[in-house]
Amino acid sequence: MGASTLARAALACAAFGLFIAPWHGLQDGFSELPAWPGGTAAPLAVLLATGARWWLWPVALLLAVAAPGALRRSASGGLLLAVGAGLVLAVLGTGYAIGLNGLEWSWLAPLLGAPPPQPSLGWGALLVLGGGIGLVAAGLAARGNFGADAFVAFLVCGCGFLLVLFVFLPLVTMLSAALYEDGRFAPAAFGARLAAPEAWSLACLSTSQGCGVVWNTLLLATLTAVISTLLGLAFALLAVRGGVRRGPLGSGAFRAMTILPLITPPFVVSLALIVLFGRTGIVTGLMWDWFDIPRSRWIYGLPGVLLAQILAQAPIAFLLLDGALRAIAPSLEEAASTMGAKRRVVFRTVTWPLLKPALAAAFLLGFVESLADFGNPLVLGGDFDVLSTRIFFAIAGARHDPGRAAALALLLLAITLGVFALQALWLGKRRYTTVTGKGDSGLPAPLPKGLKLACSVVVWPWMIFTAAVYGIILVGGFVHDIGRGDLSFTWRHLGTGFEIGWFDGPAFIGSAWDSLFTTIQVAAIAAPLTAGLGILLAWLIARQVFPGRRGLEFMTMLSFAIPGTVVGVSYIMAFNVPPVELTGTALILILCFVFRNLPVGVRGGIAALAQIDKSLDEASATMGGGAFDTLRRVVLPLLRPAIVTALAYSFVTAMTAVSAVIFLVSARHNLATVYIVGRVEAGEMALAIAYSTVLILIMLVMVLGIEKLVGRVQTGRRAVAVVAPPIRAGA
Repeated sequence: MGASTLARAALACAAFGLFIAPWHGLQDGFSELPAWPGGTAAPLAVLLATGARWWLWPVALLLAVAAPGALRRSASGGLLLAVGAGLVLAVLGTGYAIGLNGLEWSWLAPLLGAPPPQPSLGWGALLVLGGGIGLVAAGLAARGNFGADAFVAFLVCGCGFLLVLFVFLPLVTMLSAALYEDGRFAPAAFGARLAAPEAWSLACLSTSQGCGVVWNTLLLATLTAVISTLLGLAFALLAVRGGVRRGPLGSGAFRAMTILPLITPPFVVSLALIVLFGRTGIVTGLMWDWFDIPRSRWIYGLPGVLLAQILAQAPIAFLLLDGALRAIAPSLEEAASTMGAKRRVVFRTVTWPLLKPALAAAFLLGFVESLADFGNPLVLGGDFDVLSTRIFFAIAGARHDPGRAAALALLLLAITLGVFALQALWLGKRRYTTVTGKGDSGLPAPLPKGLKLACSVVVWPWMIFTAAVYGIILVGGFVHDIGRGDLSFTWRHLGTGFEIGWFDGPAFIGSAWDSLFTTIQVAAIAAPLTAGLGILLAWLIARQVFPGRRGLEFMTMLSFAIPGTVVGVSYIMAFNVPPVELTGTALILILCFVFRNLPVGVRGGIAALAQIDKSLDEASATMGGGAFDTLRRVVLPLLRPAIVTALAYSFVTAMTAVSAVIFLVSARHNLATVYIVGRVEAGEMALAIAYSTVLILIMLVMVLGIEKLVGRVQTGRRAVAVVAPPIRAGA
């Protein structure tokens, strides 16, 4: 794509935003599109003609300056760059300077006077912004940047702008909210919030009071990460080195173990634990009847939340460690055995050190997911508060205190970034490469007998316990009251949520239909956007060389390091007022899912691109193909598995997420997980379990369908030893 072609397309986009699309009203979605001429939903051209938005005349003048040269293909790169940057600054600058209360930046009063209030920007403003970014990219390409390829320039500029707007800006807004009190800059108040006793108190060491939420969060996250990593390691050792997966029972059990937690809403396990171990739970009742063990509420607090998080995270650790064990070259272990090392020595000196990166990744993931978990602490936390729930109640509780919520969110973010730094420090710069490209048909070293026995003692009881928990989830919605032992079959709970009537046609009158339809719609829109943007960013980072590439990669991966609760708080603070007002709309939910799940698509795309030789790109370029043609005809067809995997992950995550979106839902746009949390708080446990079962079935069909569509890649070594025939003498 040439710079002149991009410039004309950008100019057409900006002109459409100027003359046709409504300039304001993004907070109303598409409902205001037909409202012009008249009102604030009119296009900017109408508003300028009536004098209602006189301060936006620079936008029209800039477009008028760029139009003649762009249409004649004679505009210089410097002019296009200047006009594009001017459009972006004019739209965003006036949007922030003039808000719902009129002039927000008082230092502009001598220039702007007292302009009338201005609502949120609309689709017309977004189109002009897009046109401005396109002109900037065309100008850079015309000046020889990005290999003079306008397509690459536009992708870099556009993706960078989106990441700044929807990743970096919300974090900055949250930080500023923590620094201000009653509209005034108050660093002392910020320091007091960060050092508040509710965060750092150690009263639990000397009194019966609880500790601060920071210590509670660190304790819970550390225990979850350590135990789930060790459990995942035990499962992986049995699966890869213990021969468990060779039988049909082991294969099916391990397969279910890996799929079910991925498609289960994060807090649903808590419901099953309450049914089993609550004060009126099944196991609690049996302990009272058989052994006279008094009923108690031990499940509400650290033990219950820890148990729920381990149930959710151990399978993820297993997936990571299973892959790492299979990637270890058997020749290294065979070499150690050949030199006389015993099994336990081989495991300790060869296998274990090579597992360090995977162990660090499993620990990190368990730690970060525990920090971000909101549903399980909300349902089972009791008096055991953690940062995620305390942040939620600072926003949604009776004491609405955004500054306090922002300060607590910053503490949560600091802990997350700190554990990332510790992981990098622990791994250091040592290399753990075992796959070198040379032939390797060796057999993995078998587990030491003692280690295999220890793993079996841990794994099979845990597998039975996991099956009982998920059995409660699958059965609980179809019996009268599983918590009190009434197991008679009923459709009542399912009918309450998903009743269908007939009034001159089918009518979805169940209370859960609206949230289910909204969830599916939002997930169906967010998933392809996440996968598409992730693959494009992966291609830019892995295949293109340009200034700022590392910064773009950092911004992309920053979302992974931010807990969901922090994302939700930052979004509601950044997009609750003009110029970009999105709260209460479905668009903010979609954007939250897209940029929250974006790192998975990016890392998956980079990993897939690493397996595609760059010579294919070079051959396409030699034959005259530009970056766009190479991406469309060569790269994307080879990335099909990565694209579909990103689609599946994004869809499932959007269906099950709760920590970020619980701040962003509205009565009009409610989501399934938030609805389930509401039913739990209302004491309607059976309805919550029934709805969770429906969600699990929907996502199970989705995951299995994706797997069947893509297929499973089998890359393994031989399963049994191959014995060479004896060589006859004289042969």
